[in-house]
Amino acid sequence: MKQKSISIITIVVLFLAGLLMPFVLKQYHLNMLTEIIIFSLYAVSYNLLLGYAGLLSFGHAAFFGLGAFATAVAVIHIPGISLWNVILIGVASTVLAGLILGGLLLRHKGSYFALLTLAFNALFYAVATKWHSVTGGDDGLSITRPDLNLGFTTIPLDGLTSFYYLTLVIMGAAIIFCWYFTHTAMGKTVVLMRENEDRMKFLGYNTNISRLILFTFTGAVAGLAGVFYTFHFQFVSISAISPDMTTAILLMVFVGGTKTFWGPILGVFVYVIFQNYLSNVTDRWPLFMGLIFVLMVLYVPGGLSGIIMDLKQRFFGKKDNSGGDSAAVEEVTP
Repeated sequence: MKQKSISIITIVVLFLAGLLMPFVLKQYHLNMLTEIIIFSLYAVSYNLLLGYAGLLSFGHAAFFGLGAFATAVAVIHIPGISLWNVILIGVASTVLAGLILGGLLLRHKGSYFALLTLAFNALFYAVATKWHSVTGGDDGLSITRPDLNLGFTTIPLDGLTSFYYLTLVIMGAAIIFCWYFTHTAMGKTVVLMRENEDRMKFLGYNTNISRLILFTFTGAVAGLAGVFYTFHFQFVSISAISPDMTTAILLMVFVGGTKTFWGPILGVFVYVIFQNYLSNVTDRWPLFMGLIFVLMVLYVPGGLSGIIMDLKQRFFGKKDNSGGDSAAVEEVTP
């Protein structure tokens, strides 16, 4: 309970700090922070799948890219569509894809599941590349952000500051909801399924349904991140669904650490900042990012959050894994 209270206080402080960022950051850095917030939601969704459920997927970019492309297609082909309807279309498309793919892929486990997700992501990428009339192929699709209609007023989103605040609120709310999910019986059940699925079946849990719900939920969250990715850049190309995007999210999550809820967000900060600054210095920045990934896996398998937890244990005593912010095993009842 104490750990949860600390987490809630941290969330409130970070949100209040986020409200002040447009007043203290230049446009370049505010643009980078917006990107970090969007990718944080993407990383959180993937960590629920990998860190909490133990499902290694190489196809999570399919949901991110589907949400991104559904957004662009909706804005281009449905004149006057509202922002809320665009978001609904983007998320609904990934929910449908999650249900269909989950029904097909979740029958398999371990390396078979991982390879099948890779195959389906490659299939989606090939379709996006060839279906030029819909996706724009290598040229991509450009859009203009719809205005934000609140009923009593309309807020233009053509400026970065107004869009940043929308991103902060929606992405922040989604991240908090994911955090809340890990504290529910369903979230704890997922962790226990990872540790001992046979025991969960013996206790009467339908593990197949639980896994399908999680797979669809994380796909929808990734799709929401993809929606805002297209809104942010006002452009989407096949890179949003490419193997590079899957590699990027793996790097973010592993650098931050899969053992805690907040670790992947820390990994996103490091990844995006390094990427932005290294890309301005050298065209070979992916080589350096790959080297960082290899070093982290070899020497710091717990990621940056693991280092922080170890330091906390060393200087403040016993490490607490029971607060719900880690993917530790907790007891649940049917």
